[in-house]
Amino acid sequence: MTEVALLFPGQGSQHVRMAAGLYGHDEAFTDAVDEVFAALGPDGPAIRADWLTDSPAVALDHVTRSQILLFTVGHALGRMILSWGVEPAALLGHSVGEVAAATLAGVFEVPAAAELMWNRVQELASAPAGGMLAVAATVDDVAAVLTDEVVIGAINAPRQLILSGPEAPLAEASAKLRADGRTCLRVPATSAFHSPALAEAAARCLPSVAAAQPSPPKIPMVSGYTGRVLSDSEATDPSYWASHPVEPVRFWPALGTLLGPESPLPIEGRRVLVETGPSQLLAKAARIHPTVRAKEASVLAMLPARAGGPDADLAAVAACRKALETAGYCG
Repeated sequence: MTEVALLFPGQGSQHVRMAAGLYGHDEAFTDAVDEVFAALGPDGPAIRADWLTDSPAVALDHVTRSQILLFTVGHALGRMILSWGVEPAALLGHSVGEVAAATLAGVFEVPAAAELMWNRVQELASAPAGGMLAVAATVDDVAAVLTDEVVIGAINAPRQLILSGPEAPLAEASAKLRADGRTCLRVPATSAFHSPALAEAAARCLPSVAAAQPSPPKIPMVSGYTGRVLSDSEATDPSYWASHPVEPVRFWPALGTLLGPESPLPIEGRRVLVETGPSQLLAKAARIHPTVRAKEASVLAMLPARAGGPDADLAAVAACRKALETAGYCG
């Protein structure tokens, strides 16, 4: 039984030309990307053009670019790693990364996933402007700045939180935290993902998710929202997927499940986590997990930690593949 799990990153990990160096060089990756862009119909060429240029017409941090391209790149990297003969035992996605994971697992067919994602980002783009704030703090540390509008949008590690909310209240929370000596950094986002600000827009996404007819996953998944192994009833419930833009991401609890006794991964042997997306943010968080620090699991990444040219993308993929081949995971 394989000991490999794939991690799919979400909002905040995107950057200009992420993974573009692989396009046209790797057949599995290129075919997967082209399949998504084709499914987007007349909008596909403009999105592809913005992905492949250093100066996109629509900024990559805008919801109509970041979300759809993170989904596309994550899914394509997953298809690439399958083409190497790797058979992952589990998948874990962060935010929009969970849709990429679900598509690789067969919950959604690619055309249906692309359509529901495009519908979702257009609905979210109509929501009030907002943002996200990364804070080096515990849940208790930020309790004083939380309100009905400013909420914890993600728990990435015990002292790595994301706050989400409308622009003005979020700026006020940031000022208070900085005055208290907390390190804060704005996440590249133009929407208040994983907060009540997106509730109305998320509700309008339900019909498109239902139309996608989600199926039980063929590869076990750990939910980044419940922190538990995703059940078939959850995977096939359109309301589960439609609620994602509003619900907080519980990546750290989900990682604990992935590396714990209830994991789809085997307890015996050395488990390997592979991040299938840009920036290595999930890999960095995973490396501080006690199981990884105890060398009972290792972490790899398919793309560079920082934006680079095509050579950097190709070198990162080659290094990841070599490590998996050396460990005997490539067929």
